[in-house]
Amino acid sequence: MISHPSNISAPNTTLTPDQPLFVPITCSCNTVNSSITISYAALNYTILRGDTFYLVSTNKFQNLTTYQSVEVVNPTFVPTQLDIGDVIVFPIFCRCPNPSELQNRVNYLISYVFHPSDRLSDVAARFGSTQQSIIGANGNNIRPWDTIFVPVSRLPNLTQPVIVTPPPPNPAPNPLIRSDEDNEGAVIGLGIGLGICGIMLILVCGIWCYRERLMRKKGKYYRSEEERKVEKGKNGILKVEEMNLMADVSGCLDKYKVFKLEELKMATEGFDDKCLIQGSVYKGCIDGEWFAIKKMKWNAYEELKILQKVNHGSLVRLEGFCIDPQEANCYLVYEYIENGSLHSWLHEQKPEKLSWKTRLKIAIDIANGLQYIHEHTRPKVVHKDIKSSNILLDSNMRAKIANFGLAKSGCNAITMHIVGTQGYIAPEYLSDGVVSTKMDVFAFGVVLLELVSGREAVDGDGDVLWESAGRVLKGSEAGRVREWMGECHVEEEDMEGVMSVVNVGVACLNRDPGRRPSMVEIVYALSKSGDNLLFDVSGEGFSPRPVAAR
Repeated sequence: MISHPSNISAPNTTLTPDQPLFVPITCSCNTVNSSITISYAALNYTILRGDTFYLVSTNKFQNLTTYQSVEVVNPTFVPTQLDIGDVIVFPIFCRCPNPSELQNRVNYLISYVFHPSDRLSDVAARFGSTQQSIIGANGNNIRPWDTIFVPVSRLPNLTQPVIVTPPPPNPAPNPLIRSDEDNEGAVIGLGIGLGICGIMLILVCGIWCYRERLMRKKGKYYRSEEERKVEKGKNGILKVEEMNLMADVSGCLDKYKVFKLEELKMATEGFDDKCLIQGSVYKGCIDGEWFAIKKMKWNAYEELKILQKVNHGSLVRLEGFCIDPQEANCYLVYEYIENGSLHSWLHEQKPEKLSWKTRLKIAIDIANGLQYIHEHTRPKVVHKDIKSSNILLDSNMRAKIANFGLAKSGCNAITMHIVGTQGYIAPEYLSDGVVSTKMDVFAFGVVLLELVSGREAVDGDGDVLWESAGRVLKGSEAGRVREWMGECHVEEEDMEGVMSVVNVGVACLNRDPGRRPSMVEIVYALSKSGDNLLFDVSGEGFSPRPVAAR
């Protein structure tokens, strides 16, 4: 069923990493409600321990569907209350050729997940299509991890590697059904709509994802080695978990420079306190270039996973890393940002104060960085620790977001582990553990108040800025706001822009996350800070009701 369309000579042929496949599935037009009918292949999946709609959609089905679509077609299931054994319908995206496409001899629409490394011209050439026809079927706004439809008149011949066929193995699990041993095996993208309407057969062409599985096998190898041989480390024993991290980060080796520990020690004079910037971050010079070196224990993998998929001028750039298994440490090496943190410029004694225009420019830079991780990464990234001390200023006083140690890939999740900084934590996260992009929006609102007022998020008496600001900003009177701004000098002609920024801050701090603006709206409003704002800032933005933490 798979071997013939995939141009594989025998069903028992051993597959190789990144090998392309056509996998036949059944696609049909389905009525979601009285007003919506969509086309998808309905695949049943049995929920296992640790599964969520998001994890299964992105990992097991490799973005061939979205967790929002899963929620729509499973209205009787509550995403946060799934039970092991629940059978969920996962809608795999597909579509029939329309009459116009059929007239142009488009007989198939291949569903393909567009990867960050893909170019449209390469995708078109791979499947015997054209860029123009792909854009015609999908529009111009094609982003990484989108499922796109590639129009073709006939199925392309997949070029398969030449390998020796091994003896028949034990029956392999269906790649579309999850198993505990193959948590990462998946079919990545392709579906081909056959027919014009009704029930149709599609072929899902995919790339077999073995990288994670190979890393897992490496981990098992390290475990077996450790059982046979005790490695000497810091305390006489190198723990199994420390060995496994070597396998975990190996996927990053081709993306970043791997520094030697001796280089980092020499650059920081043995991690001397005089090279300490803040926390566990040191300043060091390597080959004439300055870096910020973050010293961590074995918890860097999640941060590395986030950092390797983001690239934006308003985010601090990761240059490389170093692993020290003997001391159970990991070091992340970042670009060095010359002017330090926004917190120090706002709340410490400096020879010069930030002008209003500089503060507004900083606000826009932060907003652009958040818009990028919220809207242009797949899955979306939630920073979870936006605060003035995590905003760094370069030599041109341009802002960059730093410290992705708490960041989460994916949103709309529930957590029992509440972390963050007092004064910046969104109420819904503190009370219910809700992780979403709107918690970053809330924290950004607090930073806006810091930029406008020069006051700290929590003062020496324990008063929280966003709550106390309500007494001043609720009426948005320019005179009271100017008085509240303290030492920040603002020309009279800039006060209209100041009031606009204040209104953005009020909107960001609404207790109802659904009423907070998106970062797209915020960037637009800040860029046009002299104009009237587009959001409704009424409601409970500054309601001082206490939030009960769990």
